[in-house]
Amino acid sequence: MNAMTEPLLFKQGDRELVSFATHPGNYQHWSLSVEGDVARLKLDINEDGGIKPGYKLKLNSYDLGVDIELHDALNRIRFEHPQVKVVVFESGKDRIWCSGANIYMLGLSSHAWKVNFCKFTNETRNGLEDSSRNEGLKSLAAVTGACAGGGYELALACDRIVMVDDRSSTVSLPEVPLLGVLPGTGGLTRVTDKRKVRRDLADIFCTTSEGVRADRAVQWKLIDAHAKPQQFGPLVQSEIDALRQQSGRSGPDKGIELPPVDGRIDEQGYHYSLVDAQVDRATRVATLVVNAPAQEIESTPEAIVAAGAQWWPLRLARELDDAILNLRTNELEVGTWVIKTRGQADLVLQADRVLEQHKDHWLVRETLGALRRTLARLDVTSRSLIALVDAESCFAGTFYELALACDRIYMLDLGDAAEAPALRLSAANFGRYPMVNGLTRLQTRFNEDAAAVDGLRAEQDQPLRAARAMELGLVTVAPDDIDWEDEIRILLEERVALSPDALTGMEASLRFPGRETMETRIFGRLSAWQNWIFIRPNAVGEEGALKLFGTGKKAKFDWKRI
Repeated sequence: MNAMTEPLLFKQGDRELVSFATHPGNYQHWSLSVEGDVARLKLDINEDGGIKPGYKLKLNSYDLGVDIELHDALNRIRFEHPQVKVVVFESGKDRIWCSGANIYMLGLSSHAWKVNFCKFTNETRNGLEDSSRNEGLKSLAAVTGACAGGGYELALACDRIVMVDDRSSTVSLPEVPLLGVLPGTGGLTRVTDKRKVRRDLADIFCTTSEGVRADRAVQWKLIDAHAKPQQFGPLVQSEIDALRQQSGRSGPDKGIELPPVDGRIDEQGYHYSLVDAQVDRATRVATLVVNAPAQEIESTPEAIVAAGAQWWPLRLARELDDAILNLRTNELEVGTWVIKTRGQADLVLQADRVLEQHKDHWLVRETLGALRRTLARLDVTSRSLIALVDAESCFAGTFYELALACDRIYMLDLGDAAEAPALRLSAANFGRYPMVNGLTRLQTRFNEDAAAVDGLRAEQDQPLRAARAMELGLVTVAPDDIDWEDEIRILLEERVALSPDALTGMEASLRFPGRETMETRIFGRLSAWQNWIFIRPNAVGEEGALKLFGTGKKAKFDWKRI
């Protein structure tokens, strides 16, 4: 795979695969410019640049390819432009900001494509908010023209929304009245939870297709401010100035280059320098092996910057993220992922100490953000996740977070033998990588039992073999070497025999017990409501709203409430 040469959609044998690797030189839809501490991302979509054939991206509407570019652009701002404090989203087209996801693309797409598309765009928008909250990268939507559906959802992900008051610019979420579906990238949830729009006003807004103009949009809290065309430039500048003051982000004028992720795709899977994903399509199981550093990682700021994108923690985050996206999108029937680690636990813990020691350095801070978002992507992946702690494992610190993200953890019990596997906890497990529910994975595992989690702090850096790990509740099952292979075989055979739909619903429910956040509600509702609506005839039937949009025909609904 080479982001400079590979298209986003390509053939491998008789399979059509998506690549999530790109580069500004290949962008068709976004332009990125940086001046001082302000970056501008301008959306000017190439109508003929859809990731798949069969539709035109009219009215600045987008598809998966547009969001792959946005994901890449945001990462380049994070790492290549560390001096940037504010990102301004603008339109390159007259009288249209963004009309959202392309409706004809949705009408032509499979159910799985629609849902995965919504999930990826959600994660990109969540990532924008995550960077604001944790790294101080603030964002502003400068709306000029119609801002509808997924376009408004992108604006909702920004810290501030301002709109030109030209009597034609509007914001809207028209999915319910026009398409018979929901705003697929968190629109309903952000309107109420983030913008604090009153529920009855949100009801009117989300059932009105024509949108809301500037005055009312401010009154209803749908936007933050507006100005006439002559004053809009100064308004945008004043918003930039205010966001700049809120940002604690700091870095040099030049960051590090993000080269293409070094990986290879073949019939056996997805292969990188630190992550290897072997795919067995016959058994519908993928095995991800994640490797520790081969030696101690660079530990001074100068050496870390010199290593750049090859610095082990950053390389790990980028490769693991790419592997997750590739498996999730390209291997739909591979519903069970087995996660293993390889290498020396001491080297993982040394890396953890470096990350802790230099967490305020700009590159370390951004790397921690990349790791946090990658682990969060794993949490919300609709696959059964099984961690295997075997004799060659190194589930320590950050690597134990991989196990904690799993639905079950199986650990080989070799007693006190020298080769017996051991878990190791570090500071990384007590707050470095919060989940989308705002809790650590240990807090989530123990249902916010503070005494249980505090008790584990005394176990940091200690090798915890199977019996002790079971006693502490850190693993699920600990078979001995006689039963190990049979236990794992039976586990996997049973898992792949279950209904994928039922498993998706069950896992989404069980992974985030206790408190809810805006993000958990977004993903829970995507897994349940939108997933269901996308297969209902009222939306996608031959006479459904999504299928008939633009034909002049009126949708025929099944009027039963279910």
